[in-house]
Amino acid sequence: INELRLNLNTDGSHFVKATFANQTWVRITDTNPGSTLDGYDVKNLFDIGLRRTRFQLFGKVHDRVFFYTQIGQNNLSFNPPRKAGLFVHDAVGEIEIAKDVVSVGAGLAAWSGLSRFASASIANQLGFDAPLYQQATNDVTDQFLRKYSVYAKGKIRKLDYRLAISKPMTVKNSTVQDISISDNSKFAPTPPKPQFQGYFMLQLKDQESNQTPYNSGTYLGKKDVLTIGTGFITQKGAMWHQEGPQTRFEDLKLWSADVFYEQQLNKAQGNAVTVYAAYSITDFGKNYVRNLGVMNPANGVSTTASFNGAGNAFPMIGTGSTLFAQAGYLFNKDLLGKMGTLQPYADIQYSKFDLLKDPMALYEAGLNWLIDGQRAKVSLAYQSRPVYGSSTHTVNDRKGMAVAQVQVSI
Repeated sequence: INELRLNLNTDGSHFVKATFANQTWVRITDTNPGSTLDGYDVKNLFDIGLRRTRFQLFGKVHDRVFFYTQIGQNNLSFNPPRKAGLFVHDAVGEIEIAKDVVSVGAGLAAWSGLSRFASASIANQLGFDAPLYQQATNDVTDQFLRKYSVYAKGKIRKLDYRLAISKPMTVKNSTVQDISISDNSKFAPTPPKPQFQGYFMLQLKDQESNQTPYNSGTYLGKKDVLTIGTGFITQKGAMWHQEGPQTRFEDLKLWSADVFYEQQLNKAQGNAVTVYAAYSITDFGKNYVRNLGVMNPANGVSTTASFNGAGNAFPMIGTGSTLFAQAGYLFNKDLLGKMGTLQPYADIQYSKFDLLKDPMALYEAGLNWLIDGQRAKVSLAYQSRPVYGSSTHTVNDRKGMAVAQVQVSI
């Protein structure tokens, strides 16, 4: 496959490589009750936006020295401020200490703990988006999951590992929450203590690359993969809440285990099956719940709002437990002749959060039209989310969102 690559020596072991990816969403969203846009009531919204636009530049400048950078933009739609600039996602330098076994690096990095898709390869997902609940501190104390970190990563036979010590970003500069204290836990705005994280993965069949931190959601049958992983994130005194006249600080304690499986069924035909499952126990402190609406088309709520808040938001992250499962089937590679093939999929997130009386069940089903693998792909999907009463914390309705995504990557 042709690449945007410049070799720096005769054998190509020293190189610089560039990539590009763009994901455009076209959506119709049945908005949560009480949603408003610039003060006007809206029951459903049509929008077009850039979910992700990314540029990567990385390479080896020495036998033992690797660098990785990524810039781009996320969630650029019709209602945020215009002419928003690109920002740095990743910027790291890395030194290989023992070949393949251990490398150490530092910078703004996505070498996150917890689970496989805490660091998801955006251009190689099975669904139209990654399971974002695994990016547990996204934009609260990090920058779209990236953290200022010192990390170690490598492979010991079939064990792939990553460990990191991170300096959380200050809550005061987050747009996710304010710095006030309440009866239920929030991220504390006090000077943050170090965050420790890791993820360990047994790769029982074909080996996956760990040159960058990002994990694929499907290899389109090019690999036979079976991995079993477990990970954690912990930070002392990361959360706080009010208890009578006292301020109580609580530790952030997150744990997860997951399994990823992809198997080519027929080499000549190129069809394959992909399955992923994860279970996590997450402790963000007393009754913590975060509603999250990706590229939210609404920007306000009226007095009749639900617990979910505006637009397409739902309780995605919180103190409790979550089960996630995803499966897809890749049809024969020449199903549509020169126009590629199809890959239907479905997934569910089932969470039991301490604050909510009813479980949170999110359903999604979709179809990928793979025109040129992941380089040129169109995805059609429908997502169904629960809506919770603002005071009852029980499910009283469901709302849907239909998405068409156009992805081009090189």
